[in-house]
Amino acid sequence: MTGITNESEFRQAIKGLDYDRQRVLAAKFVEHVLELSTDKRIADVVRIAADSNASRDELAGALHAARASAIDTHTRCGSEGDWQEQAGYFVARAAVSAVTPESKLAGASSALQAAMSSRMAQTCKSIAAADDMSVQEAQDQYRILSEYIAS
Repeated sequence: MTGITNESEFRQAIKGLDYDRQRVLAAKFVEHVLELSTDKRIADVVRIAADSNASRDELAGALHAARASAIDTHTRCGSEGDWQEQAGYFVARAAVSAVTPESKLAGASSALQAAMSSRMAQTCKSIAAADDMSVQEAQDQYRILSEYIAS
């Protein structure tokens, strides 16, 4: 397979993955923006999500931790409009997507949700730094997905 070069190919390739492969891919997307989160729980969530042999209990614990992080970071970024904290919130949201059980996704794609939240995290970072990285994040995700499918 050649590399993914646009959003349509990206979405189509993700759609072709089963739930477990999407979870592992979602973990890769979150890992790519992990530096934007100061919450150590998210690194643990990524580790569990990336483990194709993770148990239901491990995934449930990871989901609980990711949700708690999302709530905590949402509260911190609130009224002050702190874009760095907002970036951390979107990283946590991406992590939540990665470990949400298939039965709770309501037909949504965990990997695509993680990708979009990761892009939002980069957008927040860009606003804080006055340096637009959102297009670069999409390109990096195309590369990550291409490499994942090829492996």
